[in-house]
Amino acid sequence: MSKNTVSLEDIHRAVWRACDTFRGVIDATDYKDYILVMLFLKYISDVWAERKEMLEREYENNPERVKILLGLERFVLPDGASFYDLYDNRNDIDIGDRINKAFAAIEAKNRASLEDIFSVDFNSERELGETKERNALLKQLLEDFNRPELDLRPSKVDRDIIGDAYIYLIERFATDAGKKAGEFFTPRKISWLVAKLCNPQPGALICDPACGSGGLLLQAAKSISNQDYALHGMENIYKTWALCRMNMFLHGVDSARIERCDTLRNPKLIDRDRLIKYDNIVANPPYSLDVWGANEAKTDIHGRFWRGIPPKSRGDYAFIMHMLEVAKPKHGRITVVVSHGVLFRGGSEKRIRQKIIEENLVDTVIGLPANLFTTTSIPVAIVIFDRAREPGGAREHERDVLFIDASSEYTSSKNQNTLEDAHIMKILNAYRARRDIDRYAYLAPPEEIIKNDFNLSISRYVNTFEDEEEIDILAIDRQISQLESELSDLRAEMKYLLDGMLMGEEKSSEPR
Repeated sequence: MSKNTVSLEDIHRAVWRACDTFRGVIDATDYKDYILVMLFLKYISDVWAERKEMLEREYENNPERVKILLGLERFVLPDGASFYDLYDNRNDIDIGDRINKAFAAIEAKNRASLEDIFSVDFNSERELGETKERNALLKQLLEDFNRPELDLRPSKVDRDIIGDAYIYLIERFATDAGKKAGEFFTPRKISWLVAKLCNPQPGALICDPACGSGGLLLQAAKSISNQDYALHGMENIYKTWALCRMNMFLHGVDSARIERCDTLRNPKLIDRDRLIKYDNIVANPPYSLDVWGANEAKTDIHGRFWRGIPPKSRGDYAFIMHMLEVAKPKHGRITVVVSHGVLFRGGSEKRIRQKIIEENLVDTVIGLPANLFTTTSIPVAIVIFDRAREPGGAREHERDVLFIDASSEYTSSKNQNTLEDAHIMKILNAYRARRDIDRYAYLAPPEEIIKNDFNLSISRYVNTFEDEEEIDILAIDRQISQLESELSDLRAEMKYLLDGMLMGEEKSSEPR
């Protein structure tokens, strides 16, 4: 790497240092938005500045090449709205309002890819304090982002590095802020594992119906060797939806269709009033979502809940049934992270699970270690559903279900366990081999699952207990007899000694 090139580590350090401006002033769940939006502005400003330089230098010689190379028809940075315009005016008394207007102008000029995505108010007295305090905070923020190590021009830093830095920050914020911020982020190692299990092919239409900041979608896209794919997602929380849109833009996937909506009550990935069907679906939906819309599900216009209505206080199977309905018939694959309760709970969930198993849609169940997420310390599982196993699909004759117990293989750390590459490769190799592996994987025939009353608990199928040594009962009996004999002799000797001590005390107490 050239000494003039900005490294990923440089960006990590510089941006995380900028976070110090907000620590102690604003909660991490809120200041992440200011940092991430400012990083986004710095990036597009640096790209735009270098584009203008190239245009001035090369346009007369080869205008078409420049237009294709720079993609200027897809993005416009309005006059006065760049990071450097704001930096030059960092001492203005109305700097917060000026920043807001800059972002509004950017959205107005780029509605197709950036409309409504800048979700923070840089002039908020409630969040940033009164005018004097707020201005000092914003001035420092602009100065933090003007460091040499945050030169994000394309000639200095690869676009993939910008995207990786964005994911790094999201991950750090999720850890720094605890459960609330962790809701929008799936750890990268788990996203990578899900993407590999999903295995999308060129031309795939990929969806995440609970996409958060978009990490699962981006990892799935990375697993395709070329750019021949389309990404769709749905996210209900406004700031998280905006974060996902920015994340897609920074990764060069600004054509992704990310809808802000309630997936279970009002899905918006619709074409001609019908749910769009997908080749691959990846998801890490909220676990046991309370008040998910059970009453509305009874009259769902898309007919997604024909297998039954999940409990009002647990929406896990509502998400699963949505995904099954939007997977392409006889072809679509679903890779979803779930809580273990999905595998064994009774009542309406058991009835739904039984129907899905009887349809031969359950392909693989993988148990992961505990404490992998910032949102929960409980162990989770990955379940793969495959509609190619239904009648007419390429795998309709495969009826076994593969169970993998990877719950004991992880690297332990102070706050959170992690999966290393070796752990992930072991899971993937077992999944691809699709055979029994002692104390790790088991290929269960449908008769065994029926015998277990449609319970998919991994411990029922994968025996992880170590074999105990064979016990020699006669030898143990002889050893006990010998110990009892030695104990009897010891008690007799103790009695003799105690009697002697008592006799001595009596003699010493007699009058002389």
